[in-house]
Amino acid sequence: MTEPDFLVATRAAYDAVAALYAESIPASYHANPLHHAMVSVFAELVRSSSDGPVADVGCGPGHVTAHLRSLGVSAFGVDLSPETVALARNTYPELRFEVGLMDALEVEDASLAGVLANYSIIHTPPERLPAILAEFHRVLAPGGHLLLAFQAYDDPAELAEAFDHKVSLAYRYSPDRVAELLLKAGLAEVARLVIAPGEDPQRGFPQAHLLARRTA
Repeated sequence: MTEPDFLVATRAAYDAVAALYAESIPASYHANPLHHAMVSVFAELVRSSSDGPVADVGCGPGHVTAHLRSLGVSAFGVDLSPETVALARNTYPELRFEVGLMDALEVEDASLAGVLANYSIIHTPPERLPAILAEFHRVLAPGGHLLLAFQAYDDPAELAEAFDHKVSLAYRYSPDRVAELLLKAGLAEVARLVIAPGEDPQRGFPQAHLLARRTA
């Protein structure tokens, strides 16, 4: 089956910059506590409700997967880019990393206690986002949690706006509209954090972190 052009382009772009990305992004993630504040909340909720596995979808060089493991969560990583996955495996040989797609995760139905997608839905064209949220719902056990992080678009009348990401074409999403799509997919919003653009001048946009739970 022929892959969509956006997947081919995104994979090629991240393969090309994998080493540079691995040198810069983890340090930025750890330097600002706002970047990972909701990750800690997510991990605590997962631990309190289940000891099941968590998928870090779009794991990049593996720093968030490793952070989840340090918080007591049985996490593994999945990423589109083989070069990035190879770097993650080399950096964290004790952890599991796989090449895979967000809308076709190779896990059983209702088998995960949590799914985290940290700035990994941003390269998804808006019309394809519902299918990805449906896949997250499929793999989550009832009561399992999902944490999404993405550049935020502050016009609730529109779902998304394209922008020129440093690596590949990306979209910033309206938190309100994403919350509506989550609910339609059977994922109820639990909490959100929206970081003002001035708190992260490198990105230049508000940053949204949406925490949701799969309904029974």
